Amino acid sequence: MKTYIKFLINTFLYSFFYVFFIVFSLVFIINLLTELEFFKEINIGFLFPIYLSLLNAPSMIYEIFPFIFLISTQLFYIKLFNNNEIQIFKYSGLKNTKILFISSLIALVLGILIVSLFYNSASNLKNFYLELKSNYTKDGKYLAVINKNGLWVRDRVQDKILIVNSSKINGNTLIDNFITEFDNKYNVIRNIKSNEINIKENLWIVLEPEIYINNTSEKKNKIEIYSNFNSDRINSLFSNLSSLSFFELIELKNNYEMLNYAIVDVNIQIHKIISYPLYLILMTVFSSIIMINTKKFNSDTFKISIGLFLSVIIYYFNNLFNVLGSTEKINYLISVWGPLFILSLIISILTFKFNEK
Repeated sequence: MKTYIKFLINTFLYSFFYVFFIVFSLVFIINLLTELEFFKEINIGFLFPIYLSLLNAPSMIYEIFPFIFLISTQLFYIKLFNNNEIQIFKYSGLKNTKILFISSLIALVLGILIVSLFYNSASNLKNFYLELKSNYTKDGKYLAVINKNGLWVRDRVQDKILIVNSSKINGNTLIDNFITEFDNKYNVIRNIKSNEINIKENLWIVLEPEIYINNTSEKKNKIEIYSNFNSDRINSLFSNLSSLSFFELIELKNNYEMLNYAIVDVNIQIHKIISYPLYLILMTVFSSIIMINTKKFNSDTFKISIGLFLSVIIYYFNNLFNVLGSTEKINYLISVWGPLFILSLIISILTFKFNEK
């Protein structure tokens, strides 16, 4: 490997890890303050909020990586500018596009590692974090899970425990249901079978139920059962997709399809993971263009401010497309890949005469 390539790689990686550890420290402190606020009325040791903060930090860092790459690239070029190294490279025949190619290649390798290793580890830690924290919330008494056997709900209402299994969800209606009602000692009180249950409100309306008590059965037109769950709450329980690894998302998608549950959000999350390395490369290239075009400015703070301002615009533009995709206003593929395509076009225009800068 040529000496200048080693130098550029080391300089970029130094900038990247420098920014990464600063951002990680800030995220950890913010998490810790949030956890301390959550546990202020709960008697626990001080180390537990620190532990939870460390578990939750990686998943938050993952969402911030585009900003990390942007700032890292800016620091990379600032070092080259301040030491006049970029001019030395230019006089030696090394074009700006060559430096851009090397930094983009580093971003690609880091992006693949982040998606394949960091994301899966962060999602597992996030899942563990949610499990630990749920023990200190009211939701710890309740549980809703989707697997290949359909939707399973465990609910505690006063002195009764409900176990509900449904084959499908259709809007506010559970299809093909079986409910087992227990007392506090898990003695069976009754079993209820019904084709349809309206769960729009917490007071469920069970249509044409067949009720089994001991060895007798009884059919009714409808009965009402109170639950801590309704359709909105069940939908919200499965919205935290960041706690699932890539392969768990694939499995969840298959389970959703069998349950007739909406898979748009899962598809968006899967394609966001697939497209993430490209997103990081584009942010690296975009940051490089900003630095090359603003190198005449003396203030490094001003250069970084411009980059952050434009990256925030990109973030909200990207988020707008994701929202439109989640609400099915546009196709989910367009919601994920559309912003990246537009950013690629903008970068292609801005890189014109890049070597002359």
